[in-house]
Amino acid sequence: MNSNPRLLKETDRRPVAGDLDDLYREVILDHNRSPRNFGRLATANKTAQGYNPLCGDRITVFIDLEGDVIRDISFQGAGCAISKAAASLMTANLKGKTVAQVRALFGEFRQMITAGESNPQVLGKLAAFAGVHKFPARVKCAVLPWHAVMAALEDKNEPVSTEPL
Repeated sequence: MNSNPRLLKETDRRPVAGDLDDLYREVILDHNRSPRNFGRLATANKTAQGYNPLCGDRITVFIDLEGDVIRDISFQGAGCAISKAAASLMTANLKGKTVAQVRALFGEFRQMITAGESNPQVLGKLAAFAGVHKFPARVKCAVLPWHAVMAALEDKNEPVSTEPL
């Protein structure tokens, strides 16, 4: 199976097995209880805020971008378990990635949480959010940190929202 997200064929995508639901639930609860990369990053040269008015999630991401590579990344904020765990797992996965890799991974993640299809080889632990597609109101919670990262990388100064303002 091809691990390059740009070269995936439709046959490489498959629904995540229901057997993994309990494991995925535990991963999400763990990252909510003990978020990784939580706090302000002193060396950040990119930052952005995100807001989900439907759930009340608020997040700020801090990125230390060196050239085209995320050298370090963190977040702070408050919200539901899904948004906090999504930010934690996302930051853990984006360290060392290029901007192009981040965009490709965001595309894979968005496909998974909206359509329920994933490629675990590409997503790794982010596949824990595969079940979110069954709860449309939670999709916005899971994708909020990603929108904030994309806004930071694109130097957008205004907070991003999951809803039109």
